[in-house]
Amino acid sequence: MTMKDMKYKLIVDGVTELFLKRGINVVTIKDVASSLGLGEATIYRYFTKKENLVTEIAIKLEEEIFNSYFRIDENLNGYETIHKFYLSFLEVFINRKEFYRFISEFDNFVMNKDCNLGEYEKKLALFYEVFIDGFNKGINDDSIKRIEDIDAFYLTTTHALMGLCKKLASDDILLQDERINKVNEIKMLIDIIMNSIKK
Repeated sequence: MTMKDMKYKLIVDGVTELFLKRGINVVTIKDVASSLGLGEATIYRYFTKKENLVTEIAIKLEEEIFNSYFRIDENLNGYETIHKFYLSFLEVFINRKEFYRFISEFDNFVMNKDCNLGEYEKKLALFYEVFIDGFNKGINDDSIKRIEDIDAFYLTTTHALMGLCKKLASDDILLQDERINKVNEIKMLIDIIMNSIKK
């Protein structure tokens, strides 16, 4: 690893920690430079604007989450594969709740910014590939029902699950929501999804 690569990694790792602890909108390039003991000019040498840095962190986190939680056992049947896929969202919630808080902020951040999301979208496609492989396996082994529009099903269910996880991971949950166990709420949504495709 070259010195340039080492410094790049230092910046990305340091900023990831800052964003996860304090949030995207609060952290400035000045904060980043100060926390890493670098000059602001050094940060800008690697990332010409904050948007590029934020997107790079999102790519890094999506890759980490995929590699840690979405590698599925090939010995499972199709139904079990899809079930494990959705349960992975719950595992992330239990172990890496800050990821959902980051993604919630990231979604809002990029809405009004000029961000190049090509590489980020490639990472998201990896999750779809796991799902579609499991779904096709389930059709072939007759463990799940056929669905007319599988892409719409994937987007609807993952958006619903991600949306719930992001809401429950945020700090400003309404007091009445505290009566329901957050993990059970996510499990219930997964059960509803799985019951809709079970043969």
